[in-house]
Amino acid sequence: ALDLDLTDDSLKGTPERVAKMYIEEIFSGLNPKNKPKMALFENKYQYNQMLVEKNITFYSNCEHHFVPIYGKAHVAYISSGKVIGLSKLNRIVQYYAKRPQVQERLTMQIAEDLKKALDTEDVAVIIDAKHLCVSSRGVQDESSATVTTSFNGAFNTPQKINELLQLINN
Repeated sequence: ALDLDLTDDSLKGTPERVAKMYIEEIFSGLNPKNKPKMALFENKYQYNQMLVEKNITFYSNCEHHFVPIYGKAHVAYISSGKVIGLSKLNRIVQYYAKRPQVQERLTMQIAEDLKKALDTEDVAVIIDAKHLCVSSRGVQDESSATVTTSFNGAFNTPQKINELLQLINN
């Protein structure tokens, strides 16, 4: 479609490499086989405060323009008897980010999956991201960012929201 010379040494095989990259890497979150296994443990210490995994770097792609979205996710929960392996929080963010996405859905998918896995409503997700569909095309605004939130259960109070924001911003 781009009228490139695919017999050129530099471009030979490019369509196959690009297709493989999208299937195995960029959109790997579309394959349910790639969903991370949840490593859950008993909360033997009876820790009943929020646990926050902040600044989880992620890369996704805008489903409207197929250009990158990148940013940080902050995930918090309060145990209802189980705790999750910390790296699993990062892996869940990565799994849902690795697909054509809109940020609002990404935020909700992460929150819903964690609520189900941890058997608790006490889950919060905040995503702060740059959208290249805004900065590299169209309006070309490089300084704006998009923030989405999902506050559930105990996190749906001004006190808990403020506590969480203080922890994230420190």
